[in-house]
Amino acid sequence: MNSIKLKGNWEEQKGKLKQKFAALTDNDLLFTEGKKEEMMEKLQIKLGKSKEEILKIIPFI
Repeated sequence: MNSIKLKGNWEEQKGKLKQKFAALTDNDLLFTEGKKEEMMEKLQIKLGKSKEEILKIIPFI
């Protein structure tokens, strides 16, 4: 999957996640290459879920 397609897909997924979890912000969902773990930690704290639960919600990261 090329980066343009992934970026477009991620933008769509971010919108869906923010609808489902109102507490999330664009900053929480900032996906930067090489910063996956940092984003995962933010989501775990913000949503109060385990890493495994986050991966079920967002399986493609």
